[in-house]
Amino acid sequence: MIKYNPNHWLSVIFRTKKGETLSLLFPLMCLIGGYAFIIIFFEKEVLHLPDNSSFKNIPILHAVLGGVISLLLVFRTNSAYDRWWEGRKQWGELTNQSRNLAMKLNAILPAADTHHRHFFRKVISAYAIALKKHLQSPASDWELFDKDLTEAIGQGIDRSRHVPNQLAAILFQQMNKLNKNQQISDAQLLFVKDELQSLTHVCGACERIKNTPIPFSYSVFIKKFIFGYVVTLPFGYMFTLGYLGIPIIVFIFYVLASLELIAEEIEDPFGGDNNDLPTEKMALNIRHNVEDLLQA
Repeated sequence: MIKYNPNHWLSVIFRTKKGETLSLLFPLMCLIGGYAFIIIFFEKEVLHLPDNSSFKNIPILHAVLGGVISLLLVFRTNSAYDRWWEGRKQWGELTNQSRNLAMKLNAILPAADTHHRHFFRKVISAYAIALKKHLQSPASDWELFDKDLTEAIGQGIDRSRHVPNQLAAILFQQMNKLNKNQQISDAQLLFVKDELQSLTHVCGACERIKNTPIPFSYSVFIKKFIFGYVVTLPFGYMFTLGYLGIPIIVFIFYVLASLELIAEEIEDPFGGDNNDLPTEKMALNIRHNVEDLLQA
């Protein structure tokens, strides 16, 4: 995620970054510009259409369709931002519940019980890191994660299965074992139940965001609508603006297509794009908080 100061207008306006929409859309912008040039060239140099041509009425259609496409793009970007913000709230919930669980375990476990304190420090921290990797890609680098966790729990994690679920189950099993061995009471087990359950609740909510993209037909329709709107613009501008309409048409395409690209980027907030959530930083923050709270 990119850090910036929204109060510094000049630094934001003139800042460029890798993967910016301009660089991604540049080939299409050149194509649209060349297409507009051909249409306007034929009208000006070859066809010489009369002033009463029916093509002169096309800008009226563009005015109507412009309002429609604006509403569609507003809904598109709002729905994408809602998904991004929902992802941020879920990771905020994971941070809070991890801290609460660590604080409660710190109060329950004796200070001399270094073994169990070390166990919960590692597993609670590992859950956030595992969830980050689980949401990003199955090809994530798990090697350091495996080594660190195996040291704490005495066993490996099967990465072909759902890793966050395995860790949540290990936490539940350990708490149940402590209860059966009468190291914690039934009341203390209930005391931490909500925080333990909240881990899987957060995981399920994040999976819902990631695995339920915007309906395909809606996404395709917006792209086709933008394309159809832009390719008809030269027929409306060729009479009033002539060749000056070419950069205007390219700019209109850039604005409309950029909004769609931004929406596509932020609707999956758990990836590795510049505008995605800093889940790596949040997972490390959880680890530092838990380790601080559960010091042996």
